Amino acid sequence: PDAPRSGSRRRRERRHEGEEERGEERQPHRGRMAEAARVRERRLGHPAHASPRFRQARAMTPLRHVPLSVLDLAPVTEGSTPGDALARSLDLARHVEALGYSRYWVAEHHNMPGIASSAPAVIIAHLAAGTERLRVGSGGVMLPNHAPLVVAEQFGTLEALHPGRIDLGLGRAPGTDGRTAYVLRRGDQGSGDEFPAQLGELIAYFEGRVEGITAVPGEGESPEIWLLGSSGFSAQLAGYLGLPFA
Repeated sequence: PDAPRSGSRRRRERRHEGEEERGEERQPHRGRMAEAARVRERRLGHPAHASPRFRQARAMTPLRHVPLSVLDLAPVTEGSTPGDALARSLDLARHVEALGYSRYWVAEHHNMPGIASSAPAVIIAHLAAGTERLRVGSGGVMLPNHAPLVVAEQFGTLEALHPGRIDLGLGRAPGTDGRTAYVLRRGDQGSGDEFPAQLGELIAYFEGRVEGITAVPGEGESPEIWLLGSSGFSAQLAGYLGLPFA
């Protein structure tokens, strides 16, 4: 039989058990992840990290080769100004460029006091001029808020100034409330169904396929075009047109 435990030893054991319980309470996700790994091992007969697919993916794409990017809304923090926010955006762009990041995108939002990114093309010009290699673009321009010809000229100008460094990410949401969207669109309250036609018109300006109208700069100065979305609509459209999707 086991020798009787002293009172101090019992207290140490109880304290150790209490620390383990508190540790589990602080990190409940570890238990869930461990259980998920056990389920996978029971189903597949081997742990996740031992699967051939996992080893192949890890060998093909080491972490240092994963392209990293930034999406910036230029937040206006309490006690600061929009000018301060835009200055911080440039500081951040320079910092992540030094770290080897691939892209830096700015969003389009309107009538939001805490967000300074209402004019992506202007901010992109500022960031691209202040960096050297980083791709800079929109994440994204809400195309229904703008005439496609204007977008083609703006981003054609950016591409002419910074060749091979400009991305044009496009979305179909208003990026604001209904009243502001009404003002931006001059009363046109489209549902977004016209987005494919607007996109086609925009691409036609870059490719010089609009009879009698030339985007200058724009024609022959196309940035890399991306479609943005949170639903299947834009993803399907991107697949149909062979465009990248985010």
